[in-house]
Amino acid sequence: MKILLINGGAPFNGKGGKLSKTLHELAKKTLQALGHETRETTIFEGYDIDAEVEKFLWMDAVIWQMPAWWMGEPWLVKKYVDEVFMGGIGKIVANDGRHSASPNDGYGTGGLIKGKSHMLSVTWNAPLQAFNKPGDFFEGAGVDGVYLHFHKANEFLGTKRLPTFMCNDVVKNPNVERFMKDYEAHLKRVFG
Repeated sequence: MKILLINGGAPFNGKGGKLSKTLHELAKKTLQALGHETRETTIFEGYDIDAEVEKFLWMDAVIWQMPAWWMGEPWLVKKYVDEVFMGGIGKIVANDGRHSASPNDGYGTGGLIKGKSHMLSVTWNAPLQAFNKPGDFFEGAGVDGVYLHFHKANEFLGTKRLPTFMCNDVVKNPNVERFMKDYEAHLKRVFG
């Protein structure tokens, strides 16, 4: 497969971005060892919108590596999505999918990169229980419920969702060795 790796990690308050970079590099190494071709973007380092659109046309799957900042993706990841997805109108997305004959039907079906996939790899300081336990902070919604908007932005292009990977408790109780082992196993399950 051709896999696009997008690193959305960045320094925050003068620190951070190391775990996202570590996981991004691990994905590159693991996927290449499995025989996949990779291309990559580190958003914080800058990007060319047209070149990024071409990467979405090239890829079979995209992996979004990012930390959680205030209950979702960092603003620079959202900026990237806004700029690249809008810059890809006519190439990666035609329109919203609706037609004047039935304007209430088909919303979200105008993507032009159907048959491709997207996967999230996210890091959180929150413990897993905060996502999955009813009555806890995220009310049992799970990680994919918290990222529904992000999945839908990718699905608007026509991609299908792959299983999400999440590292928890990364600030108060970090275990990078376990995170890396778990992520490598996840990548082998999904792409092996």
